[in-house]
Amino acid sequence: MAKIEFKREVKEDRPVIAICYDFDKTLSPDDMQAQGYIQKVQKSGDDEVAEFWEESNGLASANDMDQNLAYMYTMKKKARGQMLFTKKKLAEYGSKVKLFPGVKAWFERIEQYGEEKGIIVEHYIISSGLKEMIEGTDIAPNFKEIFATSFYYDEDGVAVWPAQVVNYTNKTQFLFRISKGVLDVNDQSVNEFFKPEEIRIPFRNMVYIGDSDTDIPCMKLVNSHGGYSIGVYDSKKNDKSKVHKMMRDNRISYFEPADYSENEGLERLLKLIIDKTVYNEKIFNKMYACKNEAFHDIKQDESEQEKIDLINELESSDTFANTHRIINKMFKISEWSNEEADDLLIVAYHNSQVRYIIQDEDLQKFFKRIVKFASPNSTYKNKIKELFDKE
Repeated sequence: MAKIEFKREVKEDRPVIAICYDFDKTLSPDDMQAQGYIQKVQKSGDDEVAEFWEESNGLASANDMDQNLAYMYTMKKKARGQMLFTKKKLAEYGSKVKLFPGVKAWFERIEQYGEEKGIIVEHYIISSGLKEMIEGTDIAPNFKEIFATSFYYDEDGVAVWPAQVVNYTNKTQFLFRISKGVLDVNDQSVNEFFKPEEIRIPFRNMVYIGDSDTDIPCMKLVNSHGGYSIGVYDSKKNDKSKVHKMMRDNRISYFEPADYSENEGLERLLKLIIDKTVYNEKIFNKMYACKNEAFHDIKQDESEQEKIDLINELESSDTFANTHRIINKMFKISEWSNEEADDLLIVAYHNSQVRYIIQDEDLQKFFKRIVKFASPNSTYKNKIKELFDKE
């Protein structure tokens, strides 16, 4: 199987803030399926939406089935004989989805504020809703990536099978993908280790905005790593019970009405987060610089100690095999100080095990290099050269 080359995001020269959104009841007042699609395909009863979800959730419960898979199946089943269940049709229904106040102008405005502060602001969707419907909305182009439940389509564009299921338990993987810049869902390098200073978007620069229990794993993860979790509620209903509970349970740090209009509470909060990030990143960059310098010194110390240990080993070597082994190790070291080179020449001359086989290819090659590092006034440089010339 040929190796797949995945496109990965690279670390920017400026700090990046990722704002991650749930969709239903976070950016939109209701479930996306309930804003036209269900009403079209659910033909019986007085409350089409309630009946649809009752049937879908009942299917999941009766069959130990994931609720997202159940609603995908129910959507496709209900479409039979009424419409072609295509990607294009789902996008059409997505275009009818209503948004909370201010959402359409929000993204550009927040990005512009970040730009003024030297911060890159990126927007991501992490939703159990349908990707195809989200892609049909006016705001879809604002998102760097949309991680959402989706279908596989045949050559005619008809949905035939689930392609991706995003539920509350696996939502957190996408936060790690965003953090590391590994956005392709098939790219397994998301599991690789990244040094903290190499992370493209540290969790401390992540904002998660959601409305309900399904967002809790993401909210908790972002919170626990120094990021910002914000609960939102519909200001028209003014029901704060969910955000109050999430606040009491330490799932979120803030809550605001889902009003994305200019100068409203949510915008003021995001601007404060951007302001804090400007100085926060300067502090972290200073810390990483100090750490890198400190660990660099340790590496240097370890390297010097390794050379000292090898010189001592060579001095006490009492077999030809051991001498060859030590020389092989020394040959991997590219730099030697004048003092270290002088010590090596002294050892080579006075240790008979070394001197006797100094014309062997590996030893001769090594010590000819060491002679070049020796002090100009070293008395052993010529003595070692003479040993090379002996028959």
